[in-house]
Amino acid sequence: MYNMDHYDEEMKYMHQEDDWDRDLLLDPAWEKQQRKTFTAWCNSHLRKAGTQIDNIEEDFRDGLKLMLLLEVISGERLAKPERGKMRVHKISNVNKALDFIASKGVKLVSIGAEEIVDGNAKMTLGMIWTIILRFAIQDISVEETSAKEGLLLWCQRKTAPYKNVNIQNFHISWKDGLGFCALIHRHRPELIDYGKLRKDDPMTNLNTAFDVAEKYLDIPKMLDAEDIVGTARPDEKAIMTYVSSFYHAFSGAQKAETAANRICKVLAVNQENEQLMEDYEKLATDLLEWIRRTIPWLENRMPENTMQTMQQKLEDFRDYRRLHKPPKVQEKCQLEINFNTLQTKLRLSNRPAFMPSEGKMVSDINNAWGSLEGAEKGYEEWLLNEIRRLERLDHLAEKFRQKAAIHEAWTDGKEEMLQKHDYETASLSEIKALLKKHEAFESDLAAHQDRVEQIAAIAQELNELDYYDSPSVNARCQRICDQWDALGALTQKRSEALQRTEKLLETIDQLYLEFAKRAAPFNNWMEGAMEDLQDTFIVHTIEEIQGLSTAHEQFKATLPEADKERQAILGIHNEIAKIVQTYHVNMAGSNPYTTINPQEVNAKWDKVRQLVPQRDQALIEEHARQQNNERLRRQFANQANVIGPWIQTKMEEIGRISIEMHGTLEDQLTHLRQYEKSIVNYKPKIDQLEGDHQLIQEALIFDNKHTNYTMEHIRVGWEQLLTTIARTINEIENQILTRDAKGISQEQLNEYRASFNHFDRKRSGIMDAEDFKTCLISVGYNLGENEFSRIMSIVDPNRMGVVTFQAFIDFMSRETADTDTADQVIASFKVLAGDKNYILADELLRELPPDQAEYCMARMAPYTGPDGVPGALDYMSFSTALYGESDL
Repeated sequence: MYNMDHYDEEMKYMHQEDDWDRDLLLDPAWEKQQRKTFTAWCNSHLRKAGTQIDNIEEDFRDGLKLMLLLEVISGERLAKPERGKMRVHKISNVNKALDFIASKGVKLVSIGAEEIVDGNAKMTLGMIWTIILRFAIQDISVEETSAKEGLLLWCQRKTAPYKNVNIQNFHISWKDGLGFCALIHRHRPELIDYGKLRKDDPMTNLNTAFDVAEKYLDIPKMLDAEDIVGTARPDEKAIMTYVSSFYHAFSGAQKAETAANRICKVLAVNQENEQLMEDYEKLATDLLEWIRRTIPWLENRMPENTMQTMQQKLEDFRDYRRLHKPPKVQEKCQLEINFNTLQTKLRLSNRPAFMPSEGKMVSDINNAWGSLEGAEKGYEEWLLNEIRRLERLDHLAEKFRQKAAIHEAWTDGKEEMLQKHDYETASLSEIKALLKKHEAFESDLAAHQDRVEQIAAIAQELNELDYYDSPSVNARCQRICDQWDALGALTQKRSEALQRTEKLLETIDQLYLEFAKRAAPFNNWMEGAMEDLQDTFIVHTIEEIQGLSTAHEQFKATLPEADKERQAILGIHNEIAKIVQTYHVNMAGSNPYTTINPQEVNAKWDKVRQLVPQRDQALIEEHARQQNNERLRRQFANQANVIGPWIQTKMEEIGRISIEMHGTLEDQLTHLRQYEKSIVNYKPKIDQLEGDHQLIQEALIFDNKHTNYTMEHIRVGWEQLLTTIARTINEIENQILTRDAKGISQEQLNEYRASFNHFDRKRSGIMDAEDFKTCLISVGYNLGENEFSRIMSIVDPNRMGVVTFQAFIDFMSRETADTDTADQVIASFKVLAGDKNYILADELLRELPPDQAEYCMARMAPYTGPDGVPGALDYMSFSTALYGESDL
């Protein structure tokens, strides 16, 4: 579109030229130059219609060739001319020509049809100059300048590399002829050996340029070298007219250069985007493969048989969380950043959104990552539960072995004793003794019933907890139960035999009986006390160990009363000895009612007294261990209660920075990078907390009442914080990229941000579809469902149902962006192909850099049109494929 300001300036210039020239046309030298130049210029166009003029003021008098000239140079049809020979017919034809010139916005001052018809040379030359200005010079535009200034700037640019050429005007700057030669050499260097030209030989230079231009460039010889050299100041209009012919002759080469630059730019962008796509595909493939290998390992819940094996699994998991997973978290974040950057570059270059290979979308990677974290969730808890289970199993197994060993030791020889028939030959006293002894045994047997039930209960619990050595435990338990049943049956049988004999034997020593009755429970109490004092214990808190200590102190408080009972039992035995000695009782053996003797009572009592201080020491050591565990809990909690809120505060501050509008984008980016640096500098505290957490796990501490934060909470929060700051920085960088690419001012960005924040009702940094639709309506969009769906496909190509701020500013500013289109690229290729519908490999190699020419040839399909030739390439389908409008 022609710039109207330039047009008005040019009209003013044309009017000034008219006034100036009406005085200077009296100069015979200038008038001669103009006659020759204007005549040659007119003939260069009239020959296209098969005619020419010889005398410029005579041949235009009837207006016929003047109208024909205007039709040729404008490409338009004028009104039908008058064919009569009368003056009135001639004036009518000239007026039609002048009216057509005026219709093109040119004001003809003091030029009338009568003067042209009368052959006024001054007016005729002025009219031709007006035509040249309007149709040959006015439309020249170079970098916001037009007409005379544009043509002069074009000449200066093209001759700039030639040090002996200095074009400052359209008269004396051209007298040495080097300016014309430089223009030809710049565009067609093979036509002139510029190095042989001399500045002091203007005639040779001028004639060389004029001859070459006429012979090879189809530019007629409009000037005479003698006239230019022999005139102090050559005619400016003649020079401008001739130079404009060079501009139009070389304009095609300029278009080809521009077209080649545009294609190079488009191909460079496309090559860069393809490399980014390949990088994304490789990184996504590697990350998905790592996730695929890791998930089965995390899903393996096969229990182990030993604590050592399970603790090694826990150590392997800790290495995974601290060493193997964090780099993958960073890779995932970098993958999302690369994807967003690629999509931004594609939008800025007017390319279709990148669609990764099937199964490698960002959403697919997020789903796979979710599966990984789902498999990871509960794995550590399962490991700890398994360790607790194995610890419990070891404790129960040891307790089973202790109780079984005690019971087996007690039952040793009991079956043989119950199967004796000693009562058959015994005396009455012996029978009574055997009977009482049997009653004491039954009492002892009943006392051991609880132990047998405990052994069976422990075996049952070991089975329920899947103890790996359950078969041997079950076999031993079964042997004990079978033996217990046999003992019960034998006891019942012997009791019945003794009761039958009791009627015959009446005498019994009450003292033996009393000793047996008191010694048996006391002996059982001592055995229970020894068992309790040697029993292993597992506690996890100070309260639990304090409970055990309190119970132990209560037990110690009963020892004086137990000692009195022991002395009383020993007193009975002493009483028996005194009676035997006093009455000379015939003692056939030991106490017939019990196998317990004073020596055994004293030995077990000494053993109890010996175990008490050992138990004291074990409780003291365990109390110290629990105090150390409590210290570890508080140490971890003190740090976790600081780090946890710090992470939350940083997350909120980053969110505010990304939403609020304080300063420029560069200020926000600097602020965010300072935040990122402070966050990275905080990493040693996370590592210190990891060390404390490892000490806690090594101490088998499973709970912490001093804090609600677990190490997993801190890890997840830290990873989210790193990911959030990286994503936020990437969003600001993309906003800067978009602003610079599209020329958006800071005020516009602030307006976009204010509008976005106003409709972001959740203050989450994104808008859902309804909020975005409300926003568009508020700024004047009249949206139907189809139009809104089309817009959503632009701002939300991944169909997430939300609009980010980056996508919002891309959409709001995309109409003003200077982006390439498929049609523009096709037009550029058409220029390189010489207006053909196909292009040849030689043309690509000649106009484009080698790597980009090879890129095109490798991807262009063969041309199949009817006008094709061997080796023809289809640049149209290639161009549309670059913008996603067809498939190669």
